[in-house]
Amino acid sequence: MIDNMKKVYTIIVLVLAFGFAVAQNQVTGTFRAMAGQQVQLLGFTGFETYLIDSVRANGEGVFSLSYGKSDSGMAFLKSEDGKTLLVVLAGDEDLELEGETLDLPGKTAIVSGRQNLLFEQYASEHARREQTLSAWDYLEKIYKRDSLFTAHESPRLAIANEKQRINSQDSLFLANLPADSYIAYYLPLRKLVSSVSTVAQYRTEEIPAAIQAFRTLDYTGNRLWKSGLLQETIEAHFWLLENSGRSLDSVYIEMNKSIDILLENLLSDEQKLNEITEHLFKLLEKRSLFESSAYLALKLLNEQACTIHTDFAAQLESYRAMKKGNTAPDFAFDGDVFAPGYAGGGLPQTLSGIESRYTVVVFGASWCPQCPHELFQLAGLYNKWKEQGIEVVFVSLDVDKSKFESFTEVFPFISTCDYRKWESPVVKDYHVFATPTLYLLDNEREILLRPNSVSQLDAWVDWYLVEGNQ
Repeated sequence: MIDNMKKVYTIIVLVLAFGFAVAQNQVTGTFRAMAGQQVQLLGFTGFETYLIDSVRANGEGVFSLSYGKSDSGMAFLKSEDGKTLLVVLAGDEDLELEGETLDLPGKTAIVSGRQNLLFEQYASEHARREQTLSAWDYLEKIYKRDSLFTAHESPRLAIANEKQRINSQDSLFLANLPADSYIAYYLPLRKLVSSVSTVAQYRTEEIPAAIQAFRTLDYTGNRLWKSGLLQETIEAHFWLLENSGRSLDSVYIEMNKSIDILLENLLSDEQKLNEITEHLFKLLEKRSLFESSAYLALKLLNEQACTIHTDFAAQLESYRAMKKGNTAPDFAFDGDVFAPGYAGGGLPQTLSGIESRYTVVVFGASWCPQCPHELFQLAGLYNKWKEQGIEVVFVSLDVDKSKFESFTEVFPFISTCDYRKWESPVVKDYHVFATPTLYLLDNEREILLRPNSVSQLDAWVDWYLVEGNQ
């Protein structure tokens, strides 16, 4: 009985071991210049990368790395000297490479690995097709717009036919890819992402189809998260909307439509919803697309079917409490106050006590990397703004009295600090989560603008006040 049990146990162990071995695929390489170097295989997961396997190449530059089915997608090899090579992990085939080093174009040969061979072929051919199409696009514009050439119909038709042939050739290659292969998903996505600048500049008739293609993507799908293109896909989508030739109002309408579609898709996966929307929110803020960042913030805060991570929710909450049109909280100038303009007396005790048409409230600190640049720029503009009825209040998040005083002694506007940093009541009341943060208020403390820089605010002053475009 015991002997039989031992046999069964041995069989089970062998089956499990065999199953594990079958589940692993190999990436092997021979790169003479990489002899003795550590080589890593890194995969993509959303916005991040992770280590799949690592090994040191032998004295001949030979190495072998393993990956499992869960690693299927795009990945890259990285040598100890920082050189990289993008590869396809097919999940059902091994990959064998040889060459000198990883990053020399045309110097790396794929010995075996069908999907990688197809990937390499398309990457080479598509780049050449795109270069040729760009040349034809340029000539087509000339034959359509330049009076010297518009009368010649034959060349124009020939250009159109050649462009159609090139596009058909490209589409045929993609259509003939193995339907169950990863590159059948990846290559069209890569083509879509890489084409947006050309589409926006030369092929404007393709803009609606490209936008629709972005909107129909499954942002929760594992194939996208393993592609290494998640960040580029989101950024290309909203870049194309921004540069689609529409008016700014229309751009915001289309961006908000894309946000609605994206959120509907992401509600089924809370983790991915948090990661993608946080990245998108920061992107919209960076691009000064505040109408849409505010729209995204309010949509997320009002969404009952998901939970937003605490830190991200705090950022979003500032949009609900401090959005354009709301009344900013009043606050007293507690702690230390430095105000050269009121040296003769009459310094107001509260924000509401300032008698001016407009007030700019700036939150920052001496320890903030970007704050000195913004505040010294603001100081240089202060006299011009003062003539337009604008007062400035700088609320410092410093905690050291000497640093606050040395930082603000050259500023001509009101500077105040209670040395409580993020725990300061005014910081909390204004939902400040980053520095510098700026608000433009009218004399009733209505929020008129949330500029992302002093330069943007100065442009508003020039347009609305100096030039009188109100």
